[in-house]
Amino acid sequence: MKSISKNIQFQRVMNAVAAGTTDQNSTAVDMANFDRVAFVVAFGTITSGAVTSCKLQQGDVSDGSDADDLAGTAITVADDDDNQIVILECERPQKRYVRCVVD
Repeated sequence: MKSISKNIQFQRVMNAVAAGTTDQNSTAVDMANFDRVAFVVAFGTITSGAVTSCKLQQGDVSDGSDADDLAGTAITVADDDDNQIVILECERPQKRYVRCVVD
């Protein structure tokens, strides 16, 4: 039997938060020795009229202070997408650290 989790490292990089008006930045993932990263974002109830999106950012420092948006990774989440998940994936980023931003 083949395992889907072979050669994969799983990490929780952000705790659940209540709906709000501020961006939520995940902990940066160190891409040293890895080719790909995927972030799974789970949503509960989304407030009607909310403008919600997710994107990936990359940078050279682990604290994200130099993070820039990764082109092509932004996903808009509709205000009626309650209790859904969004998966953002990146292959071979050009910088060492990648994080997810939920707006």
